[in-house]
Amino acid sequence: MQDLCLTAALVACLTLFPAFTSAFWRLPCRGRTGVARLDPLVDPGQISSHVHSIHGGGRFSMNSNTQSLRKSSCTSCAVTQDMSAYWTPALYFMHTNGSAEIVEEVGGMLAYYLLYGDNVTAFPSGFRMLAGNPLQRNFTWPVPDPPKSSWSGAQVSQKALRQKALGFNCLNYAGTAEASLYRHFMPNKTFLDANCPDGLRLELMFPSCWNGNDVDSADHKSHVAYPDLVMTGTCPEGFETRLVSLFYETIWNTYAFKGVDGYFALANGDPTGYGYHGDFMEAWDDGVLQEAVDTCTNASGEVSACGIFDLQSEDTQRQCFLELPDALKNEDVEMHADGLPGPMAIQWGPAYATMGMASFSSSTTAPAVSVGVTFDVGSVLGHADAINTAEITTSSTSSTSSPTPTPTTSIQVDQYTEEIVYLQQDVIVMLGDGGIPYATSTGTRRTLSTAITTATQTSTVVSYVEKRDSAPAEPEKRDLVAEQVLRRAHNHHRHSHKRHGH
Repeated sequence: MQDLCLTAALVACLTLFPAFTSAFWRLPCRGRTGVARLDPLVDPGQISSHVHSIHGGGRFSMNSNTQSLRKSSCTSCAVTQDMSAYWTPALYFMHTNGSAEIVEEVGGMLAYYLLYGDNVTAFPSGFRMLAGNPLQRNFTWPVPDPPKSSWSGAQVSQKALRQKALGFNCLNYAGTAEASLYRHFMPNKTFLDANCPDGLRLELMFPSCWNGNDVDSADHKSHVAYPDLVMTGTCPEGFETRLVSLFYETIWNTYAFKGVDGYFALANGDPTGYGYHGDFMEAWDDGVLQEAVDTCTNASGEVSACGIFDLQSEDTQRQCFLELPDALKNEDVEMHADGLPGPMAIQWGPAYATMGMASFSSSTTAPAVSVGVTFDVGSVLGHADAINTAEITTSSTSSTSSPTPTPTTSIQVDQYTEEIVYLQQDVIVMLGDGGIPYATSTGTRRTLSTAITTATQTSTVVSYVEKRDSAPAEPEKRDLVAEQVLRRAHNHHRHSHKRHGH
């Protein structure tokens, strides 16, 4: 990451974002316990289908639970009384030769403990939950989010709130910061190269309303719910117990790939971002988290401001590592030659993903795989982004083709003008014994046609670009309490990254 010159930006942020009353603390996890296909919540006792970036207790394994995590001899986070596990899918860059390279995670993870609502309680012992849906590949709600003051009906359903709990924040510390959870999909590489010199921050808000009885459920979601404004608001009936609110942030150095042909994808085969997700398994020392909820009310968000926490240095955090099972010790998750580790198939959607492993022809001859990619290209104003998808067809007597994308329900947006350029390029992948790719070649990219149109809704073709010609919409009535807490926290976060050289 390039050196950050933040003084002017920090002064501007502190001027724009006033003080607030909601307390919180920001748990730094500067180390990373591991990067591996492990997920004891969804895939207990077996190798997971996709790679996760793992933080927290050092005894993380495919069989982890609260009891085993509490026996950890180390944690990759700052507070030593917390052996909880925090994990999300890793972010990869997909090269044109078929290899997948992990993107650098900058500064580890930040896990925010936010004290929203009344009578906030700590997670009960043994508590576990999952946020997000790894199979999701589209967004079925208005884009951008309408003002929260207008949310009603289906807009405040748990299905809608879960999708709005994801954020992909374009980082440019020299400019105006985007709001947390502003964008619910991953910007395409063209946008990232042009606008995000400090990388991409992935954000995930967990449910904070609990049924008061169960520490887990069959789908790891049904025992909890979101309040009606995602971060703050009113809890639904049956979930009136307000837990401490958990919010994950990880920053990825996408700018390191500026000018390199390819695209980004989450380790669960998701190039759209809609399937971003995260897991949490509680393993705090008995009583410590509730005491922190009751007494750690310093508005700075610094863990050092809470006297009950025993803290360790960043260097010590970086020395905590999990022990890989034998089946994974030789798996290269940093630079994987044959696509995503697993191998995990890329699924663009918009249809629901299957989380299937990538499959290839078992023929001894080399079948030709033709990949036709349609792109929408246009000038992007404001923060509208292009969402590109690919339709893959395979020509072989024994190969397996990916499902053809189907149109999603159109979403009403404000009027825009777009220029659509239809391109086509052939990619030939040669497969040998066992379906292992051994060579690729690409043809010339051809322009098939162009068109300029004005529309008021998204197209049912595979992608679109929004270019705003009309006056900006009236600013929405925002969730100011939540935004002020996170913005103030991000000011400190920038400073800490600069101070520690991340």
